[in-house]
Amino acid sequence: MQWHAEAIWEAVVPLLPAFSVEVLPEIDSTNTELMRRARAGQLAPVLLVAERQTAGRGRLGRTWSSGGDGASVHGAPPSLTFSLGLPLAPADWSGLSLAVGLSVVESLHPALQLKWPNDVWLQDRKLAGILIETASVGEQRYAVIGVGINIEVPQAQDLRTPPAGLREVLPEIDAAGALARVAAPLVRAIRQFEADGFGPLRQAFHARDLLYGREVACSDGVVGMARGVDAGGALLVHTENGLRKITSSEVSVRPAAGA
Repeated sequence: MQWHAEAIWEAVVPLLPAFSVEVLPEIDSTNTELMRRARAGQLAPVLLVAERQTAGRGRLGRTWSSGGDGASVHGAPPSLTFSLGLPLAPADWSGLSLAVGLSVVESLHPALQLKWPNDVWLQDRKLAGILIETASVGEQRYAVIGVGINIEVPQAQDLRTPPAGLREVLPEIDAAGALARVAAPLVRAIRQFEADGFGPLRQAFHARDLLYGREVACSDGVVGMARGVDAGGALLVHTENGLRKITSSEVSVRPAAGA
């Protein structure tokens, strides 16, 4: 597969000097690899792409499947898995996963929606996930932003949320084409977030907000009506006891049954 690595590099390197693009046929996890490098002092900006992951990770310790057993579909990877690593120093980290998700959906298709705090959904099914981790080396903080996008609908069974595939709305897309669409805009979005925070993106997020106006149930017991997000990216939930702000990344939020 042609991954358009040179074109991506040319678009990004003016924004991130010393930027590089790496494509590997197989790895345990792109996020895990970049965190290993960061802890070893390798802090240059890099886009690491894997055609197959053997131990992909999602939020809250969940497994991220790279398309069932990883077998290719029509000779191409059934999913796009990449991690972007770069030094980052925003005044406030709140809302970074929302900014990343917003950039991804705006680069791909108008039908895609965002489920707080870090998932991309299509027609109430999960299409993509985002995992953000950081490592501190001295006074420098290094962000590793992992993105997994289903190109084909996964064949994996017993998934908690029914899956979707990008080819349902972009029939001709493949993993390389999806990467070419999202990579450079994502870097620009992250740099803009670093400068301005999440606040200026609140309205754009609202336009893609899957949960707004829906009954939601949170893993910490909060139940109520989702009312968007605040300027810091916290989820606002109107409960019988008033408005609650959900900020913890350890809280899972799902549309209530029948909502």
